[in-house]
Amino acid sequence: MPEALLDSIDGPEDLKKLTVPELEQLAGEIRERIISVVSRTGGHLAPSLGAVELALALHYVLDAPRDKIIWDVGHQAYAHKLITGRREQFPTLRQYGGISGFTKRFESPYDPFGAGHASTSISAALGFACARDMAGEDYKIVAVIGDGALTGGLAYEGINNAGALKKDLLVILNDNQMSISPNVGAISRVFTDFITAQVYNRLKNDIWELTGRLASLGEQVRRIVRRIDQSLKALIVPGIFFERLGFRYFGPIDGHDLPYLISVLQQVKDLHGPILVHVYTVKGKGYKPAEEDATTFHGVGKFDPETGVSIKGEGPSYSDVFGRSLAELAEGKERVVAITAAMKEGTGLKYFAERFPERFYDVGIAESHAVVFAAGLAAAGMRPVAAIYSTFLQRALDPLIHDVALQKLPVVFAIDRAGIVGDDGPTHNGTFDIVYLRMVPDMVVMAPKHELELKAMLLTALEYEDGPIALRYPRGRGLGVDFSGEVESLPIGRAEVLREGRDGTIWAVGSMVYPSLEAANLLDAKGLSFGVVNARFVKPLDSELLLKSAQMGPIVTVEEGALTGGFGSAVLEHLEGFLSARVLRLGIPDRFIEQGKRDELLKMLGLDGEGIARSIEKWL
Repeated sequence: MPEALLDSIDGPEDLKKLTVPELEQLAGEIRERIISVVSRTGGHLAPSLGAVELALALHYVLDAPRDKIIWDVGHQAYAHKLITGRREQFPTLRQYGGISGFTKRFESPYDPFGAGHASTSISAALGFACARDMAGEDYKIVAVIGDGALTGGLAYEGINNAGALKKDLLVILNDNQMSISPNVGAISRVFTDFITAQVYNRLKNDIWELTGRLASLGEQVRRIVRRIDQSLKALIVPGIFFERLGFRYFGPIDGHDLPYLISVLQQVKDLHGPILVHVYTVKGKGYKPAEEDATTFHGVGKFDPETGVSIKGEGPSYSDVFGRSLAELAEGKERVVAITAAMKEGTGLKYFAERFPERFYDVGIAESHAVVFAAGLAAAGMRPVAAIYSTFLQRALDPLIHDVALQKLPVVFAIDRAGIVGDDGPTHNGTFDIVYLRMVPDMVVMAPKHELELKAMLLTALEYEDGPIALRYPRGRGLGVDFSGEVESLPIGRAEVLREGRDGTIWAVGSMVYPSLEAANLLDAKGLSFGVVNARFVKPLDSELLLKSAQMGPIVTVEEGALTGGFGSAVLEHLEGFLSARVLRLGIPDRFIEQGKRDELLKMLGLDGEGIARSIEKWL
């Protein structure tokens, strides 16, 4: 049994002391460590397992942190973290006070650019390249981007500009064959140009005619020609595409062949101009459950490392409730179509896709396109439901305003992961959707208190014809409320009184309704009687009930969203001129919230029952 190597690696300089066979042994140890830790913390398992050799080769050849390695999204960078001085911290991955699940500038000098959303690495790397040249320096810059991120338009904006500027820049395309072939339209267009060329087809026809005359050998030769034809297409088309955009193209090469990978990087690192190395990898490499089901193991919670079986809590998640409810409510409604931006499983739309495949669209990591696509569907008479995580919908704010709301198109926005997401940290927390949706004219914004109300709000949204409408709901499991029964649509802008109180009223939104009820019960024990209102609608507000509450006494607003410009701000604006109104706003303060368990973070923010009660008691 060879001596373990990983625990002796404190930085990239230690890699350079190893032989290539030792690096291959280290790759296996890194995979074991990643599987062991992620099985306890959850995280992006399959992407990071697929990029182990790539991380080792880059750090073996380059001189980081002087040379800059910029990982797109950052969810494939666990090996990178392990070999850049974060080995001992790695068990704290995605935990409160621990290291991030993504690259983070404040965490390590080996992370020159933070990530979390896709398709940014090439643009950022080009920025580094221009800054380097302006300063007269000569370090290397590498952007590592996955094929899935090439479904995002921002990646092509970066490629286009980089090809035009001709800066020294290396792009590694980590192609795990999950997205590039079906989703990158430009590649298929270049491919079409190639296979329809007269010279290509004349040569192909001549060979075909000749082999037809070769009697028994003819069919064997034709089979060989077919294989050559397919191989040429696979090899030539990506090269042509990137060469036309101004990059020198190398590949495709096996991203798990460590000796060859190191050799190629050593040869290309000193070449001038934009260079693209196309690397094929296997997502989930080295862990059979992840190799066989890379989609499930892309991002996972806790699981049994021996079997790969997920360790789940009780009850369905809100995403699951939404997905099942939409599939049920869309029955018989032929105009209802569903759209996702590469998150079919994550948003729960797998149920709709299985039931109505002809009405389901996965547009890839392209949120802006998803929203404009939905606008086009709506303008043509369909009822599109765009299910997008809150943090990712931010990327489509302009089309949401300009292409949907300005035209009063009836697009339904199902906003998943609204509020504190938790383990994935500030890049994924959905804390701003109330703020940016509330400012949009004619936008209706809802938030359910439990699973059954989510279903009722979804029905309300599907029946609403007067413009865009959104429902936001949190990450994680629901309260266990049965949502299998029939529901009725809700009157737009009507709140729900859950309990009366003589000393004031708590106006709560969505996930904060039940903590507010708990707070009201705790305040009862202190001799304070507070009513609780389930606002249901962030916009429009229930004006009549809100004014009535203000006349009765103090108002406390509670939201799982940013305080600056959020629901509480809407209440204050609504009560403008009502001089006797006293309002306390509780929510997420004006800062980015780090990673940690959702319940843990809500407690820290004072957004659990005890925290809400404590804040009200202190205020009074």
